[in-house]
Amino acid sequence: MSAYALTDSWTMTRRELAHWARQPVQVVVSLVFPVMLLLMFGYLIGGGRAVEGAYVDYLVPGMLALTMAFGLEGTMVAVTQDLNKGVIDRFRSMPMADGAVLVGRSAADMLQSAIGLVVLIGVGLGLGWRPHAGAGQFLGAVGLLLSFRFAMLWVGIYLALVAGRPEMVQAVQILVWPVGFLSNALATPAAMPGWLGAVVQWNPMSRTATAVRELFGGPGGEPGHVWAAVVWPLGLLVVFFPLAVRRFRGLGG
Repeated sequence: MSAYALTDSWTMTRRELAHWARQPVQVVVSLVFPVMLLLMFGYLIGGGRAVEGAYVDYLVPGMLALTMAFGLEGTMVAVTQDLNKGVIDRFRSMPMADGAVLVGRSAADMLQSAIGLVVLIGVGLGLGWRPHAGAGQFLGAVGLLLSFRFAMLWVGIYLALVAGRPEMVQAVQILVWPVGFLSNALATPAAMPGWLGAVVQWNPMSRTATAVRELFGGPGGEPGHVWAAVVWPLGLLVVFFPLAVRRFRGLGG
């Protein structure tokens, strides 16, 4: 990416961050919601059937992965709102690098996702979860989580550009729920029927959750899943990043 494109993308990122000051409630809700889920499953619904070791050590990494798949609707709605208000058309009329608007939007989302990870990790530590790993493995786990978020984000941006209207985003967002809950984020496949466990094992988010558990040194981790947790996000990015940019370029056609 050229310096020109980086400058444009940073300008668009600052635009998105400025929205946070005008919509603080939305930012707070996006941070509090995963904390509520963690507390709910940890104290009300959880139990860790068939989980070896403390359930909180299994649950927290799974919730971190689950959080990376959820909350995409904020960015998706913002993209469709810009489309319908003519904001993107105005940006396209300026001497601006193609895709800078989308890159700025994704950069702001990634910053919020990173803050959300820090908050949720802090709550997990408060619940008694402890990562049994060195600093390198800890950072590697965080890197896998953020790469999964980045890939899911570009899937969401592309679907938002296809949907075109904010009211359609809710229907598209429903697709995230099977990815999130047909996974091993909250329960081990060993506690599921055989056919369902097989489906869960192939879920990209399950690969990330399992790899993160391995890097954190907790129950439910498997070394062979780390490479898959790298390949899956890269594959999604290879497909959906160019699709989103091509779709964006074609909006003015």
